Amino acid sequence: MKEQTGQKRQEIKMLNRKLLEISGVKNVESFDSQEFLLDTEYGFLTVTGEDLHIKNLNLEQGLVAIEGRVNTTAYLDATSSKSRGILSKLFK
Repeated sequence: MKEQTGQKRQEIKMLNRKLLEISGVKNVESFDSQEFLLDTEYGFLTVTGEDLHIKNLNLEQGLVAIEGRVNTTAYLDATSSKSRGILSKLFK
């Protein structure tokens, strides 16, 4: 999702740790009930928790809604060892 000025824009909204709505999502790289890996306008975003599932997915608009117990959200830095581990699994 981009603003009219051409700048990137991303919003992350969480309601009671049970619903996470994210805009600016380009792709869902991988997911299971404990972790989601999203490719966003600002890099890879990982969401971890319990009993996670997709409530809503609209990649044309760049929107994803995830339900379940959300424990963490974090952007993966390309220089971190964790991101290299996850990314290397994706691109084998």
